Amino acid sequence: MKIIMKIIKRFFLFISVSITLLVLAGLVFRLLGAEPNQPEGKLIAVDGVKFHINATGKKSNKPTLVIEGGGGLPTEYYHWLSEGLKDSLRVVRYDRSGVGYSELGNTPRDAETIAKELRKLLRNAGESPPYILAGHSIGGTYIRVLTKLYPNEVAAVVFIDATHPEQVERFNAAPVSSFRFKSVIWGLNVATFFADAGVLGLIESFTGPTFAGDGLPKEINNRMRDMLLNGKGLRGYKSELENYHSNLKLAKIINQFEALPIRVFTAIKIDKESYRERGINPQKYLNKFIKAQKEFIDLSCIGKQVLIDGNHQTIFTKKKNADIICREIVQLLKELKS
Repeated sequence: MKIIMKIIKRFFLFISVSITLLVLAGLVFRLLGAEPNQPEGKLIAVDGVKFHINATGKKSNKPTLVIEGGGGLPTEYYHWLSEGLKDSLRVVRYDRSGVGYSELGNTPRDAETIAKELRKLLRNAGESPPYILAGHSIGGTYIRVLTKLYPNEVAAVVFIDATHPEQVERFNAAPVSSFRFKSVIWGLNVATFFADAGVLGLIESFTGPTFAGDGLPKEINNRMRDMLLNGKGLRGYKSELENYHSNLKLAKIINQFEALPIRVFTAIKIDKESYRERGINPQKYLNKFIKAQKEFIDLSCIGKQVLIDGNHQTIFTKKKNADIICREIVQLLKELKS
């Protein structure tokens, strides 16, 4: 028994020493490592917090496309959408509070606050309505709320593999009180500590950027290293995640946009083997998912769903997929003119 206890003590001593050395190395990296890149675009203040906004394309009398990104994803992820549309209309990308190059504020991360912050940012940046709002993932929830708050400023809505309001009930997203959800929050707290200590940045200097997008240009992915130079981005993502369930409930009661044009882009590429390992029929799951995504069209009497052979991110990080979205948005723009 004494020998076993001695082995356990030595094991924990080894772990403690290893973590201490790793943290010390991370702190040295933060002091002496590379400075973050200068963000493309501008930093615009909203209620004392600087938000990163990147606009391309000329201002005109056409609606401006405003992209609301997925949870924790910086503006760089939507590079191909901006590149593919900038010759057709004004395109605005931005980082929410704590995400990407935006500062982390202390306002609550409920969908209504996020929607109001975006509207203020657009006004402060001189980006006038009407807007075509495009939301990816949880960003679909935020644009749903913004459209409800300011219907006269929205010309059309685009959902890009958006989070369904019944994601928990229908697609096994972790309930707020579950051990699975609490484990994710705990994991983010641990990751934030190591990011603040410089450890994650140090690791990425050897392994490459964790946030690299499959299909994005190398120079864009290289900028992703900035996302884990400290814990700000993880802290911001955690704040949003803690409001995930209440935000979905809010989105669920917003169920009518009347005659507002809607486009729904649905990713249909899934890891079939991983579903089989969990005892789930992948084709049945995919059919169920496509049907649920189609429900976004029911928010209006004018809508269209487009299926794209990509996953939740490659639906727009791969140029060939982004091109499909761009063509549909250009067509939508023509329909708005007629």
